[in-house]
Amino acid sequence: MMKYPLLNPSIERQMQEQSKKDIYYSKVMLFGEYSIILGSKGLTIPYSHFNGELRFINSNSYTNLNFAKNSNSQLQELFEYISALKEQKVLLADLDIRRLGKDLKEGLYFESSIPEGYGLGSSGALVASLYNSYALNKIEAHLHISDEELFKLKKIFAQIESFYHGTSSGIDPLICYLRHPIVLENAHHISSVGIPRKDILNEDAIFLLDAETTGKTAPLVKLFMDKVKDPEFREKIDKGLIPTTNHCITSMLNGQLNDMFDSLKQLSAFQLTHFKEMIPETIQAHWKEGLNNQLYTLKLCGSGGGGFFLGFTRNYSATKDYFAAKGKAIIPVYQEL
Repeated sequence: MMKYPLLNPSIERQMQEQSKKDIYYSKVMLFGEYSIILGSKGLTIPYSHFNGELRFINSNSYTNLNFAKNSNSQLQELFEYISALKEQKVLLADLDIRRLGKDLKEGLYFESSIPEGYGLGSSGALVASLYNSYALNKIEAHLHISDEELFKLKKIFAQIESFYHGTSSGIDPLICYLRHPIVLENAHHISSVGIPRKDILNEDAIFLLDAETTGKTAPLVKLFMDKVKDPEFREKIDKGLIPTTNHCITSMLNGQLNDMFDSLKQLSAFQLTHFKEMIPETIQAHWKEGLNNQLYTLKLCGSGGGGFFLGFTRNYSATKDYFAAKGKAIIPVYQEL
């Protein structure tokens, strides 16, 4: 019987570590969708349940070949967009365009389990992966990264991701690239954060609810930007949505969960009233029920329109049973052990 040689353990560990470095997680924006465009705080966490990495189509790959070919084709379109920016001398990232073009011809694609149109940053993970693999003199992701480096990365990522959404804050690719929670304090300060656990109870949880339809970010962002041109609506954002969002973030980061859940209910009610276009009718029914029964609270996860919606509860077991009785499964994002 033929035996295959074993790798040296240290080499095997190095290969595993390198593989981990090339995998980019999805993200969940806990607070700040839409309002972040107008100056609110934003709090985003990486979500490793879904992830993606750049690979090549070859005979040794065990994957969905149609998916891989489609991904390669989409990457080619992104490549043309980036190349045009490069020719116009406005590309913010110093990317190895020549090598990227060569690799695309050899079958480069993005192997991903992150569902598109679900608010989990599928394009953000791709942009982060692309920058990591093809940036020359790249800014490395590390715990002590400076504000200047963070904002430079944010601008680079926003420019590239705009190909997908028409406009981008750059936050999604940034969180995917850094792989740890970040809070956008204001237009001039981003920082890495930890979320306190001291007051978290065993049944406290954050979960995802599937609308079973996909959403399109670009038209919904355009809709929002059109609506804020109305002074009355803008005032509601400035005096209602933004302070409530900021209070949710501050309370969570300070470990004041009772205050956070109180503000969260206000945020949920605001979104249900003023963001109806972003919430499918099937989800609206569950949304209203949560506000009524006080068992759980729903909010947008990303731009909405479809995909996942974000839920918070202090009684995960009962919430899970409630949705199971409705024929719906929920996916935990965070659950205290």
